[in-house]
Amino acid sequence: MKKNVSHLPGFLKAALKVLAIAFVGLVQLPGIELGSSAFAQSSNQASKSNRTAQTKQKATQGNKQAGVQFKERYANKSANSMSLNPELFKRIEGEYSNDGAANLDYRIQRGCLRRSFNEENLPANIGVNDRSLNEFFKAQTKGFFDRIRGNCIPYALALGSRNRFESLSIMNGPLQDSKTEIWTFTPSAAGNFLIQQDYLKDESKRFTEIQLPLSDVLYDPKKVGDKLPVELIWELNSVIKQIYPEENTALENTNSVVRLIVDFGDKEHWAQIWAAEIIDPTSQEVFSSAFWIERNDIPGGFYTANGESIERTFWTNPLSYRRISRGVGSVRASSKKAAPAKKGSAPTAAPKQRYRAHMGIDYAAPIGTPIFSVATGKVVHLGYSGAFGNLIILEHPGNYRTYYAHLSNYNVELEVGNEVRRGLEIGYVGSTGRSTGPHLHFELRKDGIYVDPYSAKTQLDLWNMRDSDSGLLTREILLLGTPIKN
Repeated sequence: MKKNVSHLPGFLKAALKVLAIAFVGLVQLPGIELGSSAFAQSSNQASKSNRTAQTKQKATQGNKQAGVQFKERYANKSANSMSLNPELFKRIEGEYSNDGAANLDYRIQRGCLRRSFNEENLPANIGVNDRSLNEFFKAQTKGFFDRIRGNCIPYALALGSRNRFESLSIMNGPLQDSKTEIWTFTPSAAGNFLIQQDYLKDESKRFTEIQLPLSDVLYDPKKVGDKLPVELIWELNSVIKQIYPEENTALENTNSVVRLIVDFGDKEHWAQIWAAEIIDPTSQEVFSSAFWIERNDIPGGFYTANGESIERTFWTNPLSYRRISRGVGSVRASSKKAAPAKKGSAPTAAPKQRYRAHMGIDYAAPIGTPIFSVATGKVVHLGYSGAFGNLIILEHPGNYRTYYAHLSNYNVELEVGNEVRRGLEIGYVGSTGRSTGPHLHFELRKDGIYVDPYSAKTQLDLWNMRDSDSGLLTREILLLGTPIKN
């Protein structure tokens, strides 16, 4: 709808015309490849099958997948002619918190229960005091225990607040091969229980096991460059640094290895690390581990074997920075000083200092420092944007957006509409726009509201185990983790 501006003064008309011109200027496992073990792929493939096939340009060799998927409708557009969507820049002030979605008491109990004559009472034997679950379990597992191999039954039990039952996964013995079965029990919304059965002989074709020296992963990522796609190296390094056990600070000086379960991806889905463990290769002792949970409504995430999320750190580390030069708060909007008083006149009062809100985190780093996408998403803006300078905006599932501002340059392969994987190098630190020095201005927004990722009050569904995710984690701990032996 056109607005009538004929009643405006001449100088306002001219100003509007200049603004219009400026705006138009902006519009522009058969088994795992190590030994004879076989591992199961997570059965959460529904979200992957719904992904529209993309034309993908590969920047790595062999079966290693690049971290960019291209949209054909944007193929002939240049980076300087991207459409500017004003909604992307509408910043709603306020603090976003999603405390209701946080399952902060979530925890996992894992073990291998020695076989006995009453193994059909397994939930009660491991401390689950839920009569209806015990009855359901006993009725459903009559044939399962006939196929047990070995002298114990591996299990992973998840409990929530006040010992509320979240999920239970059991395996038919501490062996991972073509005869391995994983059964997972979870509560249903109707008040009953659900059961999911996974068989490794059907689910292990995509996974590869890789073992890398821990010292290389921690200190020399280039040495793992010939083993993993480039976008997975940044992710692996971040995972290991977060799960590295502080009480064993000398592990890198031992023969400890990082054991990975990796899906190298194809034209339909991204390459992904599904499990990472720091282990002693001789004793098979697991010092720490993390597992990937794929979700179809929000970005997936890594969780430890204790159910602790390590995702917050991923979403706050878009680059290797020297320091955080400025956080959320207020900054001076101007630096005007009082004019010197004329001879014989009263001194002029200093102008009242004005402040503006600084919504975002500034990471000081040298010009040209690589910047990585903190999560898989779609490029919805790439170009110059006023005070932001050179700006990239990524849109992520769950109505999340991340902003990367003041860049000196972009990854030349990027265009609006591309889907990019977490860990892809998307741009480089600069000092464009309203910037006082080289740094990255980074923002995370949910539903248009700025989120302070460093605030302890911020509890996002990205960073907390949801009830619907619990069965995925307990199942993958048994499917992909080093077996626990009694």
